[in-house]
Amino acid sequence: MALAVEEKSQVISKYRINKSDSGSPEVQVALLSQRILQLTEHFKTHHKDHHSRRGLLTMVARRRKLLNYLKDRSPERYKTLIQSLGIRR
Repeated sequence: MALAVEEKSQVISKYRINKSDSGSPEVQVALLSQRILQLTEHFKTHHKDHHSRRGLLTMVARRRKLLNYLKDRSPERYKTLIQSLGIRR
C-alpha cells in the first residue's frame, strides 16, 4: 500500500527544507507517518493481516530511528516536527 503520487508530493512540499529536498529526515518521517496512518486504518477492517502488520512494525522502527537521529543532530527541528505531525514522545 504505497501513497498516492499527489498525496506524496503534498507531504514532501509541506515538510521539505529547500526547493529540491526530498530526502531530509523530516520528509522521510512525514512520509512514514502517512503510511503508518494508512496501515492503521487498514487494520481496523482486516484484523488478521499479520504480514502487513510486520511491515507496519518495521516502518515504526525506521521512523523511531530517524527521529532519534534528528533529535541528536537538531533538537529544535525535532520538536517542531513532532508537534506538526502530532507524534507524542
